[in-house]
Amino acid sequence: MASPSFPRVRACLFDMDGLLLDTEDKYTLVTNTILQEYGKPLLPWNIKAQLQGRPQPEASRIFHDWAKLPITPEEYLKKQATLQAKLFPESAPLPGVETLLARLASTKNSENPVHLALATSSHSKNYQMKTDHLQELFDVFPASQKVLGDDTRIGKGRGKPLPDIYLLALETINTGLRVKGEEEVKPEECLVFEDAVPGVEAGRRAGMRVIWCPHPGLLEAYKGREEEVLAGLTGEHKEEEKTETEKEADALKKGRLGDSGQVGTIGDGWAELVRSLVDFDYGKYGIQPVE
Repeated sequence: MASPSFPRVRACLFDMDGLLLDTEDKYTLVTNTILQEYGKPLLPWNIKAQLQGRPQPEASRIFHDWAKLPITPEEYLKKQATLQAKLFPESAPLPGVETLLARLASTKNSENPVHLALATSSHSKNYQMKTDHLQELFDVFPASQKVLGDDTRIGKGRGKPLPDIYLLALETINTGLRVKGEEEVKPEECLVFEDAVPGVEAGRRAGMRVIWCPHPGLLEAYKGREEEVLAGLTGEHKEEEKTETEKEADALKKGRLGDSGQVGTIGDGWAELVRSLVDFDYGKYGIQPVE
């Protein structure tokens, strides 16, 4: 049964890289290959943690400030794209993912369906390279409920840890429910699945419950700070100062999207750390897969 403190989960919203697919390790391999070419040290997890889940321009700035490569960011991107084109088509589901998605999808026509949406920072081209050979796996997400990093409905500079991508993913679900005349899903009825720290914060700021399933290397980098991550309180992924005009524009957007800017408190129970998606506890969230 669902916890008496929370409503039954009616929607599950998924990140992709490092959560559904093994692509985070591929990103690391690509990066380290280029770093070694120029005699630089391998990418440490305390830097990689800052790149995860971020829009490409911001991740690029953080990376190049650290790496100090003797090539331009544009030259780096060309090398990166060449290596990614070789590795991304070999992407594979992480342990437990296939079973989890299949069991959630089994509720589709049940009395208590769980609606699914994808919310990934990957842009369309990379998304296709990573998933074209995994169509059956990703078919559990209706086409209208896949939100990618280059979706024009997400404002410039509004990537994770801001909540927009998860609020938009929820809106794609509710759009379909409104057409059917069915009750809309509320943010507190959503369960976000994330591996990255800014993604956890994005889910918390959207007013949703969160499952944090990090890479072992990331978990080690945040050892002793796990509860901060779950509450969205690490304070490491905040927006830069904006002009008053930009702040006014953001305020309008927040009003439209329902972004309260909220984060949690330590131990509030809205987020959970799991080390694997194998043997996920459906009953804890009021989810009833159809056997």
